[in-house]
Amino acid sequence: MNLYATKKTASEGMLDIALFLANITHMKTVIEQGAGYRYYVAVLVLISFSLALQIVAGILIIIIGRRNLNNATLQARLDYLNNVATIIVFITTGLNFFISTFAMQSTGYFPWLMMRIH
Repeated sequence: MNLYATKKTASEGMLDIALFLANITHMKTVIEQGAGYRYYVAVLVLISFSLALQIVAGILIIIIGRRNLNNATLQARLDYLNNVATIIVFITTGLNFFISTFAMQSTGYFPWLMMRIH
């Protein structure tokens, strides 16, 4: 049981890292577009908040993963921390939904039209 929980926690951590890196890349893109971007401030605030929540979730995942689940005295606390981490991940997912919605901006450039067939 403890091995399963450890693997599950590690996989959650890897997914959190992937989303974290995607948000950093997205933030870089928004900053490069500049303040002329329609939702510039809103997207930057949402991405910053999402990154902060992901850091908190990552710390919780590390704490949960390093503790012994078989220790009866820690089980209630680890269950609570797991619930908190799950709520944070849920909020982060919702935030990223809004980030994706606001971040869609038509550039008028379609790279696939520029491809030439030789």
